[in-house]
Amino acid sequence: MMKPSVSLLCKLGSIAVHVEELLSADGHEFDRIELDSLLRDPEVRAWMKEMDAAAMLPKKRSAR
Repeated sequence: MMKPSVSLLCKLGSIAVHVEELLSADGHEFDRIELDSLLRDPEVRAWMKEMDAAAMLPKKRSAR
């Protein structure tokens, strides 16, 4: 969890860039589609599960 692979770091960086682009004035639906794909990626999901188990992720408002 604390030593992510290079591929995971690339995916997490891509998530950050696509969020920035989506929130920009010229955001595009492509960014939303790519975010959805990245957030469903098995490596990203496994990392998020580990981070959540260690209480290192914020809780989703919908989870309350």
